[in-house]
Amino acid sequence: MRLNQLVKQIFLIFMCLFALTGQAMADALSDAKRAASAGDYAKAAKLYRPLAKQGVAAAQYFLAYLYDRGLGVAQDYKEAAKLYLSSAKQGYSSGQGGLGVMYQFGHGVPQDYAEAVKWYRLSARQGNGSAQWSLGLMYEKGYGVTLDYTEAVKWYRLSAEQGNPSAQWSLGSLYALGQGVPQDDNEAARWWQQAAAQGDTSAQSMLAAERGDAKGQLMRGEMYFYGHGATKDYAKAAKWFRLSAEQGNAEAQFNLGQMCYQGNGIPQDYKEAAKWYRLAAEQGNDDAQGMLGTMLKEGKGIPQDYIEAVKWFKLSADQGNQLSQFDLGVMYVNGFGVLQDDKEALKWYRLAAAQGLHWAQFKIGLMYYQGIAVLQDYKEAVKWFRLAAEQGYVNAQALLGMLYSEGKGFTQDYVRAHMWLNIAVSNADGKDQKQFIDWRDGLAKKMTPQQISEAQELARKCTANKFKGC
Repeated sequence: MRLNQLVKQIFLIFMCLFALTGQAMADALSDAKRAASAGDYAKAAKLYRPLAKQGVAAAQYFLAYLYDRGLGVAQDYKEAAKLYLSSAKQGYSSGQGGLGVMYQFGHGVPQDYAEAVKWYRLSARQGNGSAQWSLGLMYEKGYGVTLDYTEAVKWYRLSAEQGNPSAQWSLGSLYALGQGVPQDDNEAARWWQQAAAQGDTSAQSMLAAERGDAKGQLMRGEMYFYGHGATKDYAKAAKWFRLSAEQGNAEAQFNLGQMCYQGNGIPQDYKEAAKWYRLAAEQGNDDAQGMLGTMLKEGKGIPQDYIEAVKWFKLSADQGNQLSQFDLGVMYVNGFGVLQDDKEALKWYRLAAAQGLHWAQFKIGLMYYQGIAVLQDYKEAVKWFRLAAEQGYVNAQALLGMLYSEGKGFTQDYVRAHMWLNIAVSNADGKDQKQFIDWRDGLAKKMTPQQISEAQELARKCTANKFKGC
C-alpha cells in the first residue's frame, strides 16, 4: 500500500515538473517571438537556439527562418535547411513548407523539385496556405510533377480561400487564361481584387491596366512578354505595350520599339522601331537613346547619320549605359561623326569594361597588345583578354591562346595555349572557327601527344569551371 502511494507521489511530482518545464518552454518561445516581432532578431535567435536544441519544432522552424533570411545571424542556408528538416520531421507544417522552399531553389541543399513537392504536399495537407500556393505553382509549371492546371487550381483555391494574396493572384490568372477552369474574366477580376486589396502589385497593375492606367498596361505587357504570371505571348505583350506607349510611357515605348526591331509577336519594322525609340529617347530613356544611336549609325529605318548617332550614344553613355559607352568608343576609334581619337575611345571602353562588358574588355586588351593610345604592354593585354575570356568571349579566348603560344605577357606555354585555342574552337563558328582551328592545329604540330592530351584535359576542366581560374 505504502509502495503504491510512493509511486503515485513520484508520478505527481514528475507530472508537475513536466508541466513546469513545458510552461517554461512556452514562455521562452513567446519571449523569442516577441523579440522577433519587435525587430530584435539577434535576441530572438539567442532565445530560439536552446529551445531548438531541445527539439522544440516551432523553435527549430523560427531559428531556421532567421538563418534563411540572415536576420540577427549571418545568413547560412545549410544551417537553415538542417533546422527546417528537424522541424519538418516532427510534422511541423511551417518547417515542412520551409524545407520545400530550400529544395525548390537549391538553398543549402541540392536543388530537387520532386523533393520540394514532397515537403510542400505534407505541409499543404495540414492546411498551410503558403505551402498550398507553392504546391499549386509546382503543378502549374510542371516542376517535380506532371504539369496539371486542374491540380494547380485546386491548391491555389485552398490557399486563396485562406486569404493568401499570391494564391489569389495566381488563381485569378488561371481564370483569365482558362487553364484548369473555364475562362471567366469576372472570376479572374474577383480574385485579383482580393489580392490587390492586400497590396499585391501584380493584381493592382492588372486591374489598373483594364482601367487604362499606362503603368498597369506596361506591367501587363511585361507579364505576357516574360511569361511571369501568364503564359508567354508576344502578340498580347505588344498589344499592352502599345496601349501604354500611346499614353507616353517611355519604358513601354522602348519595349515596343524592341519588339518592332526584333519582330517578336509583330512584323519586323525598323521604321516603326525607330519611331518608338525616338519617343522614348526624347524622354531620357537611356536604352532607347542607345538603340536610336545604333539605328542612326547603321541607317536602319532612318537615314544614316553618324553625327546624330554620336549625340544619342553620348546622352545614353552619360547615364552609365555600358553598351552606349562601348558604341561611343567605337565611333571615336573609327572617326564616325567625331574626330578620330583613340584616347577618347579608350576612356569610353574603360567605363564600359568597368561594368563588366566583355567587348570593351577585349578592345582594351587589343589596344595594349598593339600599343594604341597606350604603351604596348602584353601583361596588361593578358589581364583584359582574360576578363573577357572568362565571360566566354571566343576572340579573347583565342588571343589568350596565341599569347601563351608566343610567350607574350607570360612564359611561353604550349599546353595552356592549346587549351585556350581548343576552347575557342568549341565556342566559335563560321570563319572564326576555321581560323582558330588552323591556329590550334598549327600549334599541335609543335607539341608531343602527351602535351596535347594534357591540354585537352585542361580544356575540359576549364569549360566545366565556366572558364574561371584557367
